[in-house]
Amino acid sequence: MSRADRFPDLMRAFFYEWLVEQRNASIHTVRSYRDTWRLLLRFVAQRTGKKVAMIMLTDLAAREVAAFLSHAEHERGGTIGTRNCRLAAIRSFFHFVATKDPASIAQCVEILNIPIKRAPVSEPSYLDPEEVTAILGQPDRSTVEGMRDHALLSFLYNSGARIQEALDLCPEAIRFESPNCVRLIGKGRKERICPLWPETVMLLKKLLERQPRAPDQRLFVNRYGEPLSASGVRFKLAAYVKAAAETMPTLRAKHVTPHAFRHATAVHLISAGVDVTVIRSWLGHVSLDTTNHYARANLETKRKALEKVAVPTTPGGQPSWKRDASVLAWLDTL
Repeated sequence: MSRADRFPDLMRAFFYEWLVEQRNASIHTVRSYRDTWRLLLRFVAQRTGKKVAMIMLTDLAAREVAAFLSHAEHERGGTIGTRNCRLAAIRSFFHFVATKDPASIAQCVEILNIPIKRAPVSEPSYLDPEEVTAILGQPDRSTVEGMRDHALLSFLYNSGARIQEALDLCPEAIRFESPNCVRLIGKGRKERICPLWPETVMLLKKLLERQPRAPDQRLFVNRYGEPLSASGVRFKLAAYVKAAAETMPTLRAKHVTPHAFRHATAVHLISAGVDVTVIRSWLGHVSLDTTNHYARANLETKRKALEKVAVPTTPGGQPSWKRDASVLAWLDTL
């Protein structure tokens, strides 16, 4: 690699100095950015016929980035959301480069001008209370694994936590005394407090009795004592949903992921008449628009609202313009 090329130094400084030290980004953000750059560098190396170690900053032109984004969406089968996440990681690096290498500003501007791609906004898929109950009834609670899965899914539904927020949970973040609550660390390291039902707290207590953990250790672990992964939870949940669909056929038409429990929490809170600002705080939404999205999703809420609106009626059974013969006669003359 050319000694004059600053790309290796810039990449190292971006991850270690800016992303970790200055931005204090979470390990999940760092890994997401890392995976994006792994894919991008391999893609550019293949297109240019170079080895990854020989790629220079000038090789990462806007046209190469645009081609990579198209490849990520169409050839790798990613969603538009995934494509936009890749672009965010690339943009972040070139924002950093623009402050460190003024000679590359023109290249940075071209890449920063690549637009975020808009995607259709669909109604969130959520679970009905009966479907949640059917899924929660599947784990075999006589085993440690089944007790863990039941407690985890119950916690997801109670708190509306994102799956990684739940998997990062430690006993010290739970208030086992009344009033029961949990402290969650969400996106952007934002902290929020969520109330817990006594039943959920009891499940977590019993899990700790069967599988003791130190106050600062992850609560939900596998058979080897290692923290559960999100992919592992999705795998187990798919099996529970398949079993629950035998008695709850509506589940067969739904794509149920751990995030579906978060959607269910939001929609059911809306149905219960909880104010959207409270739900926003509960779920850790940055924008109230995100919370309002759930208000449009619940058909039952819409039906109840419609029932409160009386059908307009008029005395005598006919509108006044039909009862007034003189008006009709006048209209006939026109």
